[in-house]
Amino acid sequence: MSRAAPRFSVIIAVYNGAATLARAIDSVLNQTYPPHELIVVDDGSSDGTAQVVRAYGAPVRYIHQANAGVAAARNAGAQAASGDWLAFLDADDWYYPERLRCHAEWLQEDGEFDFLTGDYDYVTPAGGRISGSMEAHESGRRLLAGGAVRTVMTADDLEPFVADHFGDTHTLSVPRRTFLELGGYPAGYKVCEDVFLLTKLCAASRRIGVVCLPLAAYVIHEGSATRKDPLAAQVENVRTLVALNTASSHFSSPVRRGVRRRLRTARQNLGYALVRKGRRAAALRAVAPTLVESPGFKGWRDMLSMLV
Repeated sequence: MSRAAPRFSVIIAVYNGAATLARAIDSVLNQTYPPHELIVVDDGSSDGTAQVVRAYGAPVRYIHQANAGVAAARNAGAQAASGDWLAFLDADDWYYPERLRCHAEWLQEDGEFDFLTGDYDYVTPAGGRISGSMEAHESGRRLLAGGAVRTVMTADDLEPFVADHFGDTHTLSVPRRTFLELGGYPAGYKVCEDVFLLTKLCAASRRIGVVCLPLAAYVIHEGSATRKDPLAAQVENVRTLVALNTASSHFSSPVRRGVRRRLRTARQNLGYALVRKGRRAAALRAVAPTLVESPGFKGWRDMLSMLV
């Protein structure tokens, strides 16, 4: 049975992104399934971001706020949106033409999804493809092995997806009502706020639609803050995941296990980064909580790996 066509409010959060913003906006306006609206939230930019947006006129709604971070900007867009579904895009990335159509047509056929996601490409700033997201993550490879263009994740798929997810912000389609009920993206985190929300979504979901085709491009910047200072990024990553682990106490068992696996991996990565800096004692302190939480072979192995 055909259902009502979903109305997508697409939200682009931007901070000093004038150089790439037009490409992102064009990719939304040129969708084969037109968005209900496009909202650009300017998070206190000091470059020409406002001028880029205003050149588009009525097709783009512009909201300016004092700098408060990407989570606050996305949440402001969601509050202002009038569509029943939300989709997000960062100013340096872009949608492929069928991004919205792939989700919209499926929703018209099957309205029982809690949210939808999909594959995307990692690309260079010039647009050269590096790899696909699903092929680069355990949870994605499991689904790709089935060979279907569309697949549905249920409870059995949530642990590997939470532990090593492939769907990122720009391939997420979520009901606006659900997004607001969950409180949107958590503020106060510099890294991994998207994982925090995605995990809360998984915990509140029974059926998740996955399009196993690339729907968008995610640009890998060698000069990004996380690549310039990976140690600081990994410290922030662990901080966010510790908070998520605390919040996961009432989540289902598969989701809780996925959070713990992700946190353990993050602590390991932080430990290795500290070892490379010659800070072996700090590395041991970084992974020690895993031993406390899992006082078995894996915990001791993580500790010993910091010594070799």
